[in-house]
Amino acid sequence: MNVHAPAPLRLTAGIVALLAPAFASATNGYFTHGNSVKSNGIAGIGIALPQDGLAAAANPAGTALVGNRLDVGATWFVPRRSADIVSNAIAPDMHYDGNGRRNFVLPEVGYTHAVGERSAWGIALYGNGGMNTDYGQNPYARFGGTGRAGVNLEQLFLTPSFALKLNPHHAIGIGVNLLYQRFEAKGIGFFDGFSQTPGKVSNRGTDTSTGAGVRVGWNGQFGDSVTVGATWSSKISASAFDRYKGLFADHGSFDVPENYGIGIAVRASGRATLAAEVQRINYSDVRAVGQPLAPLLQGEPLGAPNGPGFGWKDVTVYKLGVQYVLTPQLTVRGGFSHAGQPVPEAQTFFNILAPAVVENHVTLGATWTTRDGNEFSAYLARALSRQVHGRGAIPASFGGGEADLKLAENLLGVAYAWKF
Repeated sequence: MNVHAPAPLRLTAGIVALLAPAFASATNGYFTHGNSVKSNGIAGIGIALPQDGLAAAANPAGTALVGNRLDVGATWFVPRRSADIVSNAIAPDMHYDGNGRRNFVLPEVGYTHAVGERSAWGIALYGNGGMNTDYGQNPYARFGGTGRAGVNLEQLFLTPSFALKLNPHHAIGIGVNLLYQRFEAKGIGFFDGFSQTPGKVSNRGTDTSTGAGVRVGWNGQFGDSVTVGATWSSKISASAFDRYKGLFADHGSFDVPENYGIGIAVRASGRATLAAEVQRINYSDVRAVGQPLAPLLQGEPLGAPNGPGFGWKDVTVYKLGVQYVLTPQLTVRGGFSHAGQPVPEAQTFFNILAPAVVENHVTLGATWTTRDGNEFSAYLARALSRQVHGRGAIPASFGGGEADLKLAENLLGVAYAWKF
């Protein structure tokens, strides 16, 4: 199939318009564990192992290393989230199911195009984060909450990139991370009494926000078998969620945290590649996410510049994977990743809305190359069930006790690539 540059760009623009509001996810905090079907199949690895048109989502230097191609795919994401409130003086122990909405779609589109022998440009569309809970029985009803409770955060990134080969063994790249995000909260109107902007805490419908940042990266080959990569993405200062300026610290601000990582890929044989990666996500630098609940008890209202938040810690993610070429047509891959979950035991009360506590992912994937050189890829991932028990989580003014959080996830993705 012959694919010319204008057609991929028209297709990418159309998918952006169609799918921008269509998904939510949560794996390593609210970042996905990988940004493409191929990457997700090998534990989310991509910094030193670019394989598709979405290479810039992990490391923009990879844009110059994957050739001319268009990748289109989607992931079916199925989270299972719940919470328990125990030993609370206001009402008996209760279990709450947060799965009012069970199925989500995460789109992905990547296009890369070489410019001469040394440079290339590309564009990648992907969901880098999100969070959704929908409790039919409101966990906060005992405190005055009414109706269904939950939040819906959706983040979509569009990353144009440019990469340059400094020589046959080293490449550098830069990408512009363009952010579009949506947020809605419901069922927590009782927090109006603790906000500097009552009426802009809950049940305000969906609000949107935009922002931009940069990602830079390097990829280097050492000998015939070792590739090393490094990448850094700036914090994105996004426009505020005005409808929820009474909920998020700093008047509705909700930025995207700085993140960076290093990776290595070793071709152990003509067919096998071993890869490893370390990623750091600085959630604590985003006030809405990193501020603990404690300021609320010290007279600092929700929505204030130093107001309460979700109390998330920074996260370090470790990834290990293997890829093996079984035949010229079939490549298989698998991996394991571990992340220190971001929710401290003392911060589970507010995080009933955002129980992003999974730590371990197990992944499998494969790519089939067709007769005309195009590729069909698929992956399956499981975020193993994780429960965090609260410790001093519910303030005495709310009756004390604990909030326990639980999350598990299943992911299934498919993609098709045209190479030209």
